[in-house]
Amino acid sequence: MSQGSIKNRVLIIVENQAVPFDRRVWREACSLHEKGYEVTVLCPRRKGSAKGYEVIDGIRVYRHPSPAEGSTPLGYLWEYAWALFWEFWYTSWIYLRHGFDVIQGCNPPDNIFLVALPFKLLGVRYIFDHHDANPELYVSKYGKRGTLYRLLVALEKLTYRVSDVVIVTNMSYKDLAVNRGGVPSQNVFVVRNGPNRETFKSVPANPARKNGKNYLIGYVGNMSVQDGLDILLDIAQQVKNSGRRDVLFTCVGGGTELNKLTKMVKDKDLLDTVHFTGRVSDEDLLEILSTADVCVNPDRPSEMNDISTMIKIMEYMALGRPIVQFDSKEGKFSAKEASLYASKKGYVADFADKIVWLLDRPEERRRMGELGRKRIEEELAWEYSVPNLLAAYDKALHDN
Repeated sequence: MSQGSIKNRVLIIVENQAVPFDRRVWREACSLHEKGYEVTVLCPRRKGSAKGYEVIDGIRVYRHPSPAEGSTPLGYLWEYAWALFWEFWYTSWIYLRHGFDVIQGCNPPDNIFLVALPFKLLGVRYIFDHHDANPELYVSKYGKRGTLYRLLVALEKLTYRVSDVVIVTNMSYKDLAVNRGGVPSQNVFVVRNGPNRETFKSVPANPARKNGKNYLIGYVGNMSVQDGLDILLDIAQQVKNSGRRDVLFTCVGGGTELNKLTKMVKDKDLLDTVHFTGRVSDEDLLEILSTADVCVNPDRPSEMNDISTMIKIMEYMALGRPIVQFDSKEGKFSAKEASLYASKKGYVADFADKIVWLLDRPEERRRMGELGRKRIEEELAWEYSVPNLLAAYDKALHDN
């Protein structure tokens, strides 16, 4: 698309993370900008991204006020209602100030289509960027299918119905859009969560990151109920109790469970074994993961995690790190032989055993790491997803 094109103004709305920390959304915004789109992003204010407005690399970023992240059904309801209010008013202001021809709504939650509805009457197109399957996410957190579950299914179906085009992260989510949402297959585009090879690449290892230990286990990601960090603490305790006092687990990221997890580390006598960094700079993140001997994905076994593509897996692979994770459909598709897969039965012991097995086999770690890096370089890097992203926009803008 050329700069002179008439319909090239985009508003991307993301609710659960701030930009540029939401790396998927930021990659999408940058790729669209590079292809001549005029891009504005609307997201919440978060620690480290508190400015109400700034321009980053030619992309306008507006950040609306936000309450504390919810951790209960009522907490989530308040958080989402608050965000919806601000999203509507900021979107109205952005439309008057800059204009836009497409709104891209990035879930969770599945209510951003409500912001888009008035603008669709003005000819604005709506693209749903499906990050999380919210009904499955609810079940993974609360273990039940009640009234709230049915409400989430209804919101998802309404989102599908309102959307002109749907972007998904993998084929499992495409199946949801087609089979549960009734979206025509030709209107669903798979845009995978690949890392940017130009910016996300290995740096020299820093032995000081191991805090005097021989081995470092790395984790990066959110720290919510479904992310399995409590399981990782049990795994770390199993490794320590097996006699391995030479292993440090370093976990990078933030989330609603971080304070609880920090207390659990103390209660489990793991202060010498587990370190939570909180959110860190990209430079620190790359150095920690580049120093790690093994990287892990302890996402709790569930239907949600079985069908979801985790960006952390792609990032581990891009850095040539061998992986241990639970056996899951999309996890296996992404990593293939770059990972070992722990059984969902007796999972703590099996996961711990696989970590120790890899630590004792440096050649196997190197082989797996190289397989993962090659898969990213040849198939799964972000550059391979850009054509589908652009095709999705082309269809939304030009297919009546």
